[in-house]
Amino acid sequence: MLQGCRDFLELTLTHPIELDPVAPFELGGHTRVSLWDTGVLVFEPLSGSSKDIVISSGVHGNETAPIEMCNSLIQDLLGGALCAGERVLFLIGNPPAINNGTRIVDENMNRLFSGEHSRGPGLCHPERVRAKKLEAYVTRFFNEGGEGGDKSDGRHRIHYDLHTAIRGSKHEKFAIYPYRAGRAFSGEQIMFLAAAGVDTVLFHHEPTTTFSYFSSEHFRADAFTIELGKVFPMGQNDMSKFADTREMLKRLICAEPLGLAPFDETKVNLYQVRRVINKQADDFEFTFSSDVPNFTAFEKGHVIAREAGRDILIEADSEAVVFPNAKVPIGQRTVIMLVPARDPDVR
Repeated sequence: MLQGCRDFLELTLTHPIELDPVAPFELGGHTRVSLWDTGVLVFEPLSGSSKDIVISSGVHGNETAPIEMCNSLIQDLLGGALCAGERVLFLIGNPPAINNGTRIVDENMNRLFSGEHSRGPGLCHPERVRAKKLEAYVTRFFNEGGEGGDKSDGRHRIHYDLHTAIRGSKHEKFAIYPYRAGRAFSGEQIMFLAAAGVDTVLFHHEPTTTFSYFSSEHFRADAFTIELGKVFPMGQNDMSKFADTREMLKRLICAEPLGLAPFDETKVNLYQVRRVINKQADDFEFTFSSDVPNFTAFEKGHVIAREAGRDILIEADSEAVVFPNAKVPIGQRTVIMLVPARDPDVR
């Protein structure tokens, strides 16, 4: 099936809910390919490797550029233009939403990991079911790492969860580095992102229920939520804007030299979360316009939002906003407030 069409995205969107696993097959005597489910594809070099790499896209269905970029890498791997030198799991997260051309079908999938899919109302609709399956596939992939499928804790585990943002950004491409209790941030990974055109990193300050946090917390992976620009419909992305990202992912997958510079904080923009503002009342509203770019900064004392008759003020000398969204349900995050990172633990 997959060998015949060689278009993984087309196959996935034709079977958006599920697809029976396909027996592993070999490419050119060097790579084993396994289709585990719809949107779930594994490449494993037969000669062994040192890294287990998860590349996910389409967790939000309208964030199409990463989906197209990943599909082109898959086409090159299946067609023989590229040869996998490391184990890699490609995931297309939310095929029904991609078919709909919408961010979600019922619920934001990127708030449903680390078991959140089964809390509250439980597995009540397809996005929760899919999130649980994606967790299981990542678990299986990382646990099968190593020659012969043996679990190997010494392997380098990586997860890049690729997105595009609804609004513009003062830093076009940026990454969220999940909270890592008791673990330093990786300077090498930050410089890899910079080489891939992602020159801004946001250090998160607390556990979350995002896909990247799941891999970071449960498997000690170097995991990131990566925003690669703005949302556009399928086929309308200027893929030349993602050339650096694609090139570095290609080098990583193919075990080619990465040519990374030593960590240098002057070469990147580093932010840390100062606080998260959650919605407490139905009348919550921001004082700034809906098209204000991510990373726009406001000075101390500025009123950025109002709700229930009270003003919400900038508390630090300057705070920047990222992911502002006043339309979330009560209790959920409306915005993340950032300040420049001061002496982050980067090694």
